[in-house]
Amino acid sequence: MDGTLEREIKLRFPDLEAARAAVARCGATPVRGRRLQEDCLLDTQDELLRRRRCVLRVRSEIGRSLFTYKGPVQPSPMKVREERETIVSDGETMTYILEQLGFHVWFRYQKYREEFGCENAIIAIDETPIGVFIEVEGGEQAIADVATRLGCSQTDYLADSYRSLYVQYCEKRGLTPGDMVFEE
Repeated sequence: MDGTLEREIKLRFPDLEAARAAVARCGATPVRGRRLQEDCLLDTQDELLRRRRCVLRVRSEIGRSLFTYKGPVQPSPMKVREERETIVSDGETMTYILEQLGFHVWFRYQKYREEFGCENAIIAIDETPIGVFIEVEGGEQAIADVATRLGCSQTDYLADSYRSLYVQYCEKRGLTPGDMVFEE
């Protein structure tokens, strides 16, 4: 059975105001308001999923949680990979169950996200501990069109995960990567 392919890019913005202005200029419509998302990546002790370049994630936010499997990234200027996702009623309980089955949380990250719709694509403004990003998800042409409307070109596309961007951020600053969470 074929999975659903997720296509997305990230675009770095200097600050929240610049990101919101770009989204407003492209005529996007608000879909979901700003909220904190807390993501936990899980794996087996022998890192089976990471060795296969796959991800198992539990995402929690006010009012809902999502359980997601992501397959290996496929060659493309955009990030393209199989994604299977389902709503779970309690992310904390889901994480606990997975831990009882032998998985462990190996990376946690947080972001404030607000979402907009534009041109058959979803635009998310993500405020992270390492900066502000716009993530565009949809079909290949819709992503390219929205990126252009946001004032960006293919050379601006980031296909990296937030984990990879965080590791790069820490390396540039001589920091040891831990979890990417906001300071209390």
